[in-house]
Amino acid sequence: MAKSDPTTSPDVKKESVFQRLYTGTGAFDIVGQRKRWFALFAALVLACIAAMGVRGFNLGIEFEGGTQIQLPATGAQGPITTDEASDAFADALGGSPAEAQQVGTGNSATIQLRSETLEPNEVQQVKQVLFDRLQPLDSSGQPSEQVISDSRVSATWGGEISKQALIALGVFLVLVAIFLIFYFETWMAVSALVALLHDVVVTAGVYALVGFEVTPATAIGLLTILGYSLYDTVVVFDKVKENTRGILNLTRRTYAEAANLALNQTLMRSINTSVIALLPVLGLLVIGNLLLGSGTLQDLALVLFVGMLVGTFSSVCLATPLLVAFKLRDPRYVKQQEKVLARREAQARKAGAENGARADDDFNPGDDEQLEAELRREKAYAAAASVPARHPKTSGRRTTRPTGKRKR
Repeated sequence: MAKSDPTTSPDVKKESVFQRLYTGTGAFDIVGQRKRWFALFAALVLACIAAMGVRGFNLGIEFEGGTQIQLPATGAQGPITTDEASDAFADALGGSPAEAQQVGTGNSATIQLRSETLEPNEVQQVKQVLFDRLQPLDSSGQPSEQVISDSRVSATWGGEISKQALIALGVFLVLVAIFLIFYFETWMAVSALVALLHDVVVTAGVYALVGFEVTPATAIGLLTILGYSLYDTVVVFDKVKENTRGILNLTRRTYAEAANLALNQTLMRSINTSVIALLPVLGLLVIGNLLLGSGTLQDLALVLFVGMLVGTFSSVCLATPLLVAFKLRDPRYVKQQEKVLARREAQARKAGAENGARADDDFNPGDDEQLEAELRREKAYAAAASVPARHPKTSGRRTTRPTGKRKR
C-alpha cells in the first residue's frame, strides 16, 4: 500500500493548532493560499500609499527647519497649559506658533512651541514674556528664566539627513541583493527584496496614519528594521533551499509543497523570535510615550515595533509564496509538478485495486518499481543533506573476539 505524504496526511488534521506549530508537519497551507495573501498585501500597500498621499508626514523640526522653544509644564501658579503658552507667544510676536504640544506627564512634562525661524532678539522677547506670565519652575521649585530653552535648526540639515539615509538604503539593498543571489538564487533575492520594500511602505504608511513626528530617530529605526526583516526571510529561505535540493529529479512533493513544509518547520521559530524581540520594543513604546514622554524613545520604538511585526508577517506569508509563484513560471518545475500528480494518481489506482476496486485499464504494474527507485533516490538526497551521524565509525577501534572467559 502506498505511503502517505506527511504534508497531506489526514492524521495531521486531528492535531491541535499548537501541536501543528511545534511539529511543523506542513499542516498550515500558507503557500497554497498565496493568491489570497497577494491580494491582502496589495490592498495593505495601496492603503498605506493612500495614507501617505492624503495625510502626509508630520515632519520634525530637523527636516522642516525653524525655532523650537521648550519650558517646564509647571509654573509658580500651577500647571502650564499649551493654550497659555501659545497666548504668551502670540502676545510677544503678534502671531501664534506653528505647533504647541505637551510632552510627557507629571514633573517631567514640558511644553514645546515650534515656529518658523526666529531672530535672536525675537527668541529673547518670547522667553521674557513666557517667564513673566507663566513663571516656570526649575528643579528646586523656584521660578527661573534659565529653564526656558530654545533650539534653531536649518532645513538644509534635515535635507542632508534625508540624503544620507537614502544613500544608506540604496547601498544596503545592493549589498543584500548580491549576497542573496550568490548564497541562494536570483528569484529568492527578488522575493526577499519585494518583501523588504513592502515592509518599508507599510511602516511609513502607519507613521502617516498615526501622525507621529518624523525625526532622525525614525530614519535610524527604519534602517534597523530592514536587517531584521531580511533575517527572518533568510532563515525561511535556507530551509526552503534544503527541502528543495534535487527536487526536479524527485516525485514525492512538488516545489510548492516542499516550500510550504519549510515554512511550517520554521514557523514556530519565527513566532518565538518575533515575540521575544517585540516585548522590549513594546516596553520602550509604552514607557516612552506614556510615562517619560520622550520623543526619541517614542519615535524609535514605534518604527521598530511596526517594522518587526510587518517583517515577520511578510517573510512568512509573502516572500516564500512569491518565490513559489516565480518558480512555477519555469517549465521544469511545472513538469515536475505534473509528474508528482501522475505518481499520486497511479498510487490511488493501485490502492483501489488492492481494496478490490477495478483498476484502470492503462495502469502499469511496473510503475511500482519506478516509484520505489524514486523513493530510494529521495532518501539518498536527504542523507546527503543531513548532518553527520551522532556515533562515529568504529573502523579505527581495536576489535577482539570474545574469549568466553569471565572477567575478574
